[in-house]
This record gives sequence, C-alpha cells and structure tokens, in this order.
Amino acid sequence: MLADFINLDVEASTKKITAEYIWIGGSGMDLKSKARVMCDAYAFGKSGPTNRRAAYLILQHPEVRAEEPRFGIAQQYTLLQKDAAWPIGLPVGGHPSPQGLHHCGVAADKAFGREIAESHYKACLYAGIKISSFNGGPMPGQWEFQLEPTVGISAGDQSWVARYILEANWGETVREKAIKKLGLRHKEHIAAYGEGNVNRLTGRLEIANMDTFLGDPVNSRALIRVGRGGRFEDRRPASNMDPCVVTSMIAETTILWKP
Repeated sequence: MLADFINLDVEASTKKITAEYIWIGGSGMDLKSKARVMCDAYAFGKSGPTNRRAAYLILQHPEVRAEEPRFGIAQQYTLLQKDAAWPIGLPVGGHPSPQGLHHCGVAADKAFGREIAESHYKACLYAGIKISSFNGGPMPGQWEFQLEPTVGISAGDQSWVARYILEANWGETVREKAIKKLGLRHKEHIAAYGEGNVNRLTGRLEIANMDTFLGDPVNSRALIRVGRGGRFEDRRPASNMDPCVVTSMIAETTILWKP
C-alpha cells in the first residue's frame, strides 16, 4: 500500500532526513516545493521579484532585533467542493445558515471538513510549526488556525509553511474516493441489494429516488449519508438484503475495483 511507504520509519537505516524546499512562485501567491527547507528564491545571484522574504531584512536591523518584536498570525480559509467553487456543506446556489451555528461548531451538520482542519493541525505540530489553535469559521466549510507569536522573520516563515502544509495535505479523502466508486457502480449495487427496492427507493419516502445516485453531507435524503471521522452510511440495501453479499460488494467496489 502507498500509505505504508509514505509512513516508513527510516531512522533505523539512515541519519538523513527529508526536508521540503518551499518557495513562492511567479504569481506571488502559488507555492512550489522540492525536498529541502523554506528558503529565499534567487535568480542569477539576485533576489527574484516575488521573493518578498527579502523584505524581512528590516527585521534584521539591530534596533528592530533589540526590541524583539513578536507577531502572531491567524489564517482563515474555506474548503470548496471539488466540482464547484462553493463551500462544502453549503448546497450550490443555497444560502448559509446563521453564523452562530458554524462558528466553533462541533456537530456533523455544522463543522464541515473538520477532518481536514484536524489533520492539518496535527501535521503542523509534527513539522514543528508553532500552531496554537484552530476553529470553525462563521460560514460552512470555513476554518481558521492561529500561530503562536514568534520573533521577527520567523512569523512569516511559519505562516507560509503552515499554508504549504494545508495545500499539500488537501485532496480527495478515502471516503470521497469510495463514494465516487460506489456511484460509478450504482446500478450493480442496487441489483444486489435485495428484492423490492424499486418499491422502497421511489423518492416519495425519506430516501432519495434510486435512479439518481446521491452522496451528500447535507441532504438527509441522500442514498449515501456522509458522517464524520471517515464514515459513511450506504442506505440503499433493503431489509431483506444478504449481508454477506452487500458487505463483500462494498469492499470489492471501494477497495479492490480500479475504475
């Protein structure tokens, strides 16, 4: 498994470490990386036009250093749905819930994308970033993390590397990939999920019509109900389903099948 190689402990076999070389790209906002550390970007011995880290030279001024100015930076960000530039947890074209429901929220129907925010927090701690806290923002899918006050140039470096970790940490989760696979084989699953489903999954009851596959963290009628902590609930099997058939088919589709 790929994860086994990524998580290999190499300390017993080498004294070398993997450090990521991170720099700010040509737009001044995009991040680039190779295996080293956060550094300045230079071209032909001169500081590049987007190397704003060079502006930190003022923080090296003796009078500034003598004062030891400390800066604590808070970073807000919004997680967007994969196929639409729209916050997760917010129906496309819909309106957000009252802000008080989501700000520092903890429930599954309030804290959308919490697994991403938590994994980013832990990754920053592992990388030595002085991250102090994180919380849900006032809008669905919005999060914020805070960095401890640090002296001088360190504050900017810490903030940029924390952003890098967030971008590098983001991607399709295992759960999202599994749900996408289930959608691709929806008809095959329906055929094996028990007799009489045509009369149950009509869309007139509490679950959506079986003709349209729907996996959604918000819609309570979804055929696949999305939970927290990597869990999801397949609501399509009928009460007369064969559990051996259903569980093995879910495993085969989500783990073994390569679409």
